[in-house]
Amino acid sequence: MLTLSAERLTAYRAETFHLLPDLRVTTREQAIDFVARRGFVYFWPVKGVVLPSLWAAVAGDRPVPNEHDDPGHVTWGWKDEMLGARRWYYAKVLRKKATFIALDVVPCFYALSENYGEPEQDYLLQYQEGRLTFEAKAVYEALLNEGPLDSISLRRLARLGSGENQTRFNRALELLQADFKILPVGVAQAGAWKYAFIYDLVHRFYPDLPEQARPIRQAEARRRLAELYLQSVGAASQKTLMALFGWSKGDAEAALHALAQDGSAVKDVTLADQPGLWAVSSLVR
Repeated sequence: MLTLSAERLTAYRAETFHLLPDLRVTTREQAIDFVARRGFVYFWPVKGVVLPSLWAAVAGDRPVPNEHDDPGHVTWGWKDEMLGARRWYYAKVLRKKATFIALDVVPCFYALSENYGEPEQDYLLQYQEGRLTFEAKAVYEALLNEGPLDSISLRRLARLGSGENQTRFNRALELLQADFKILPVGVAQAGAWKYAFIYDLVHRFYPDLPEQARPIRQAEARRRLAELYLQSVGAASQKTLMALFGWSKGDAEAALHALAQDGSAVKDVTLADQPGLWAVSSLVR
């Protein structure tokens, strides 16, 4: 049985996460390239989740400070400036946290979503079957009927403007983003803080996406996403894939088996000081 040392895994992640000083991201174009190379990354580091983040690639492996003049906060400006540029995909996706996705990888995510090719009808079936909340349906229909809206106007038109509905509205936004139904496409000077995301429907902002995703089989989409994840983090357990992507045990197991079959990963590897068996990317030497 193969064993991967903690030192080797740490060194590998230092490279793929761009934690080394000579690999740091310093420009917006480098940030776009970083996302393209990794396939998908978080905006901020997320506690308990091993995944590259744009923040760490810029600022290094340190906590995100509250001071707005910290140089690492340049990432916030890049994110806002690029919302409508279609250079990457940005929304709350993985575990409903802020995620950047390379454009050529988005069809794999979309193929695994609850979108079946008729976006203006599919949501009704989800709602009828209890897989879409009333609030999410109201938000989606407001965008469907009115076009892109800032979050202040969207909340009002979805009739979720009262104080007790704020949490429900935010949950609706997260649910719809995670299922590739809506995404932020700009920033408006609205509300008390003069800062509010503008939201639009995914299929309206990326009209070619449904057709790009249509021929992708779900098993192949999961295999590709698992491959990209392993290439970023070096090693992962089956449970890690299940937690990150929301997959069933069988689906995660099948994805790792497919990677082992084609030589993209090695299964049943032990990690020093870690319990269980892990899958390791073939790129880890």
